[in-house]
Amino acid sequence: MSDTAIATPKHIWIVAGLSLLWNAIGGLDYVMTQTRNATYLAQFSEEQRAFFEGFPIWAEFFWAIGVWGAIAGSLLLFLRSRNAVYAFAASLLGLAVNSVWQFGLSGVDMAKVFGGVPMVMTALIWLIAIALLLYARRQKAAGVLR
Repeated sequence: MSDTAIATPKHIWIVAGLSLLWNAIGGLDYVMTQTRNATYLAQFSEEQRAFFEGFPIWAEFFWAIGVWGAIAGSLLLFLRSRNAVYAFAASLLGLAVNSVWQFGLSGVDMAKVFGGVPMVMTALIWLIAIALLLYARRQKAAGVLR
């Protein structure tokens, strides 16, 4: 391994900053939902709130991995740590299991309860999560992440 330091490309700061802002939205949603914040939950119908309250503990566990793995990955990009790859991979694992719960095992007709928003948001979350993992892998391979 070379001792030559690779300069930090400007795009690292841009991607890290934007990904942290994006993933912080997920963190806020997680915290507000888990703490049963009345003001936050007031935006949802009774049926939607019941859905959130009905998550089994294992689904909440993977939701946490998805959210906090993504935030950790964003922070690790700022630190130029190769561990960002593993954090984003853990986030994808959490997202995958949580998606299976929400759209398959929960028994809830998501389109009926939430409308089309969950499908669109979940697709967007998947797209961004995969892009962040691929980005971190590429930066690790290029020696930018150490």
